[in-house]
Amino acid sequence: MSETSQANDIPDAVIAPPKRIRFSVVWIIPIIAALVAAGIAVERILNEGPTIEISFKVAEGVEAGKTFVKYKDVNIGQVTAVNLSEDYSHVVVTAKIAKRAKNLLVKDTKFWIMHPRITMSGVSGMGTLLSGNYIGIEAGKSQEKAKEFVGLNAPPIVTGAEPGRQFVLKAEDLGSLGYGAPVYYRRLNVGQVIAYDLARDGKSVEIKIFVNSPYDRYVTAATRFWEASGIDVSMGVKGLIVRTQSLASVLAGGIAFETPPYAHGGAPAAENAVFTLFENQEAATTRHETKDDPFILVFDESIRGLSAGAPLTYMGLEIGEVKKVGLYYDPDSYTFKPYALVSYYEERFFSQLDERAKKAAIRDHVAQIWQDEKDIQRLIDKGLRAQLRLGNIVTGQLYIALDYFPRAPRFQVDWTKRPPRLPVMPSGMAEFQTKVTGILDKIDKIPFDEIGKDAKTTLTGLDQTLKDARHMLGRIDAEVAPEAKKAMENLGRAMAAAERVLANTDRSLTGPDAPVTQELREALGEVSRAARAVRVFVEYMDKHPEALIRGKAKEKP
Repeated sequence: MSETSQANDIPDAVIAPPKRIRFSVVWIIPIIAALVAAGIAVERILNEGPTIEISFKVAEGVEAGKTFVKYKDVNIGQVTAVNLSEDYSHVVVTAKIAKRAKNLLVKDTKFWIMHPRITMSGVSGMGTLLSGNYIGIEAGKSQEKAKEFVGLNAPPIVTGAEPGRQFVLKAEDLGSLGYGAPVYYRRLNVGQVIAYDLARDGKSVEIKIFVNSPYDRYVTAATRFWEASGIDVSMGVKGLIVRTQSLASVLAGGIAFETPPYAHGGAPAAENAVFTLFENQEAATTRHETKDDPFILVFDESIRGLSAGAPLTYMGLEIGEVKKVGLYYDPDSYTFKPYALVSYYEERFFSQLDERAKKAAIRDHVAQIWQDEKDIQRLIDKGLRAQLRLGNIVTGQLYIALDYFPRAPRFQVDWTKRPPRLPVMPSGMAEFQTKVTGILDKIDKIPFDEIGKDAKTTLTGLDQTLKDARHMLGRIDAEVAPEAKKAMENLGRAMAAAERVLANTDRSLTGPDAPVTQELREALGEVSRAARAVRVFVEYMDKHPEALIRGKAKEKP
């Protein structure tokens, strides 16, 4: 077969028309469902809020799908996941926030886990006992959006929406203050402590407080703050003083403030104004005068019980205070002596005067008497001296009194030295101790040993004398007394015989009126009285022979 015939045998290609695909009604329903699902997905994507991450140290009671995010007790989101961080140092909580609340998610927004808490400022989160824990939120004021946040360990005590103002207090240490500690104004709870931290220099503590409106208007530039923690008990030269605010401040501490009556308050203080936190009310409200002229007082005695802040009085009236105590080197005696640096406040002194005395002082140009060297020296020449005195017998606290001692030795102030040194007088106790020491020194010089030896010798001789006296009295009692009795009896008999003889004589010579008879009778009377006296003496010596040594005992009335 030839090639031509083979080519003719190949059939020609024919173009066939495409077949029509028939649409089945069955597919309508799936297509509609897919379109609805796509629409729902698109709407959900468009209406879906942002997803955020919050880092907490612990996530107590937080569960995915159960824990809500609430703002003013309204649900604005829900927790979708709870995971540990990569370094296991904290917990990362992922939450879905509603689109309507997306404007709350700014850089300074705060989150915290809300659960029941009992503090001195009150009880919070009791509703979570039934509903469970939730994440609270406080809106920030920043304009910068954020999706990652660091949660607070505890809910903020004061929210930004609460009316009032914040202030900063500086103190040496925190003391017993803590979060939620109350702030008092005239014993009313008007605020609380909201934060505290160490100052940048590390030498003090900064405490932030919030004072509620309308009480914040009473905080001015002249306002003083002090710690009202616990019970403030002080015993000084003014006696026993007890101060407290409330039971809450006794247990958890607190802060009080007021504007002293002598200060001019002025306009309310600005937001975040800085104030000093004093230790107690006395330190806060004490008037700090601008006039401060220090003098130094050097003592020759112990100043134990004298401390900074002790009063300086003039004739019993407080006119200054002790600023500092320490040791002073005396180059003349090469010794260290205690000293006190005292300040005199002119306003305190003249506040003791009545209006007439003030006018007279101004008229006579003595308003600056404590600044004039000549006037001070004139007062010292009159006997003005400083003296330590006991202010409280229980605590032993001392104060310094300026008083006049006319017999004090002369003292010339050296005004070339600063601060100038004023003269002092020994305190009454020091003078008493000096006198007692002098008496003891004199007693110590008495030769008690020699006196004892002499006394012993004297007592030995006296004992021998008493023995001799007893021997002599024995002889008198045994020998002399009986003989004296016999002599007296013979004398009596002789007197009786004489009287009988006289009775028998011639009456003409011895009549009752005859001179001889009279003289004889007088003589016999004298003899009789003498005999009677001898008899009494002998009888007494018979009963009391020791009378020869000791003398006659004093008769009892």
